[in-house]
Amino acid sequence: MTALAPLESLDLRRFETATILKKLASSSRKLAELKGIAASIPNQGILISTLGLQEAKDSSEIENIVTTHDELFKAGVVSEENLAAKEVSRYRQALLLGFERVRQTGLLTINHIIDIQGQLEHNTAGFRKLPGTTLKNAVGTTVYTPPQDPTEIMALMGELELFINDDQRFTADPLIKMALIHHQFESIHPFYDGNGRTGRIVNVLYLVKEGLLDLPVLYLSSHIVRTKSDYYRLLQGVREQDSWEEWVLYMLEAVEQTAGHTITTIHAIKNALLDTKHRIRASFKFYSQDLINNLFTYPYTKVEFVQRDLKVTRLTATRYLDALTEEGFVQKQKVGRSCYYVNLALQKILTAIK
Repeated sequence: MTALAPLESLDLRRFETATILKKLASSSRKLAELKGIAASIPNQGILISTLGLQEAKDSSEIENIVTTHDELFKAGVVSEENLAAKEVSRYRQALLLGFERVRQTGLLTINHIIDIQGQLEHNTAGFRKLPGTTLKNAVGTTVYTPPQDPTEIMALMGELELFINDDQRFTADPLIKMALIHHQFESIHPFYDGNGRTGRIVNVLYLVKEGLLDLPVLYLSSHIVRTKSDYYRLLQGVREQDSWEEWVLYMLEAVEQTAGHTITTIHAIKNALLDTKHRIRASFKFYSQDLINNLFTYPYTKVEFVQRDLKVTRLTATRYLDALTEEGFVQKQKVGRSCYYVNLALQKILTAIK
């Protein structure tokens, strides 16, 4: 195993080639467009909730934790969710926890990262303290052995924390720094479990910290799912051939592609929200913005959610949802003795994301 060098030791000029600068410019433009589009949704919690669910699904799929959209959406309204859906829901909770920490402090620290991983894995193990962790390929061959000594892991994470939070230590563009940070984190592999998912949360939180996004809505996992073999090949290429340039280009392309897809999704959500709002307002006296927010925050909602968000009685919430069912805004589903209501327009948008 070769000792991991501090990221500050990299020569900045390596990332100033014409190819990288061109890709950096186009990915930065697309990211800025995404930031603006996301700001146009009046209730931005809707985007955090809906897109966060999709990211949780995609990121977990990279780790072979596979669930369907139906299982995932149902997990929020039915207590008998399956194990995979529960794991995916934890990812979303960890993402929201990390976002709140960054928003409160303006920093992304070791302690924040430990809290995120702890939420993901539902444990308090913290950084690895025992040797034996190796990374294997699809056929079981060890391809990389991360640092084993707990003191070294802590020192490397301390260096990474400084790299993340002190802009003067390495004056590259934040998108390039994000690519470097992700690789270094995955190579340190500081936890027993959850390193990949934690690292992908760190990606978007770093962009929020740097002000490139106001909300954590750029999720690279969908791109990684589509290009999984390239992702792992390029990770390993840095370790074996010092191929940082190829890795950075891959990550910049991931930013550009994902931002473009997310812009399309946000436009679709916004259009569906406005259409639903106008039609409900024209058809029902019980229209309210709180009702619209409820329907678009939860792809699957239930009486208790409407009762809580609109501050109405259970009987009134049931009457609202059943009326919306009759007019085709939602579809009523029954599980055991419980019912939930599917926002058909939102479900169509989210299940179409590739």
